[in-house]
Amino acid sequence: MPVQPADITRISHHIIEFYNKISSWEQDVAKDSGLSTPQMHTIEIVGHHASLRMKELATKMGITTGSLTVMIDRLEEQGFLRRTPHETDRRSWLIELTEKGQVIFARHHQHHLQLTEEITAVLSAEEQKMFAGLLEKVVSQM
Repeated sequence: MPVQPADITRISHHIIEFYNKISSWEQDVAKDSGLSTPQMHTIEIVGHHASLRMKELATKMGITTGSLTVMIDRLEEQGFLRRTPHETDRRSWLIELTEKGQVIFARHHQHHLQLTEEITAVLSAEEQKMFAGLLEKVVSQM
């Protein structure tokens, strides 16, 4: 049975409201660190991987490598990230967290875990499993 327009409108409203609340929370947490939200997202994405090529990181962030280069330059100057030459591709650089970057990533990751606990506290264990599965399914299609 296809989803009805009223259902789509309702879902859209909830997605927008959810995004706005998460975005506001994310901005507050990033502001407390002295970093911009995009800078914090960069550290977060790199933190979930041992290292990433510039192109891989740009793709994960949904931006161009040109835009990313400016941000990486600033985060490298601040001591959060470093570029290292790729072992097998001389044209490519790997982006890695420094020790300072790992500290701020760990702190930010803890904030995410706390937020997730708060969001899912109203759900039963079964609902949490269902919610996780639905999020995974939706995100994998984006």
